[in-house]
Amino acid sequence: MQALGILSGTVIPRGSDLFGDLQEALIETEYGAVEVMRSRDVVFISRHGADPDRYVLPHQIHHRANMKALAELGVREVVAINSAGSLHRKWKPGTIMIPDDFILFSAIPSIFQNRSAHMTPQLDPGVRRRLLEAARESQVNVIDRGVYFQMPGPRLETRAEIRMIGHFADLVGMTLASEAVTAQEFGLAYGALCSIDNYGNGLVEEPLTVEQIVAHARENAQVMIAVATRYLENYRRRNA
Repeated sequence: MQALGILSGTVIPRGSDLFGDLQEALIETEYGAVEVMRSRDVVFISRHGADPDRYVLPHQIHHRANMKALAELGVREVVAINSAGSLHRKWKPGTIMIPDDFILFSAIPSIFQNRSAHMTPQLDPGVRRRLLEAARESQVNVIDRGVYFQMPGPRLETRAEIRMIGHFADLVGMTLASEAVTAQEFGLAYGALCSIDNYGNGLVEEPLTVEQIVAHARENAQVMIAVATRYLENYRRRNA
């Protein structure tokens, strides 16, 4: 059975008890080494690094190395768990969204260095459908579509930036779009489950802080884990 790839940041804690008995491994790729936790049917990557004392900032994540490691380990389907900010007051912290599109204007390293690659980027419809099914079966209310706007990071957005991008998108973050594009370059079916952990800067009067974002992410963690676990259970049945 091909393993399911799972990527997460701070929303799902690193550990071997969430998705089965996972063992640590270091995978060397042409783009760099990647620390993974793996079993027969799961490959888990913490996108910000395995060591909390050496946190990998969003703009420093080695997306090509991560996706290459997944591909080399036989992964063909990837579920990403992301923390995001809301661009509209109706999407409160605690909301879970499964986006269906994204906007990315900043350049990211591509695996196509010597030729053009005219692919049409997308979030995989099959993975999105199965995420929606897993949420429904877990009795978790989710917003079934939305547009993710990726900013370069690592800083948060200005109030003016939030007002501008709010005309075109529903949530904002620093990682999902880069992951989605790189995954597609490697032929991986990629979908994302987003935890809305804060209002964008200026949407409410209370000043935005990183501490608030982390606190809301921790509050949402159990819901995200429930959906991801159900997705994995369904994946195992489909591929038994």
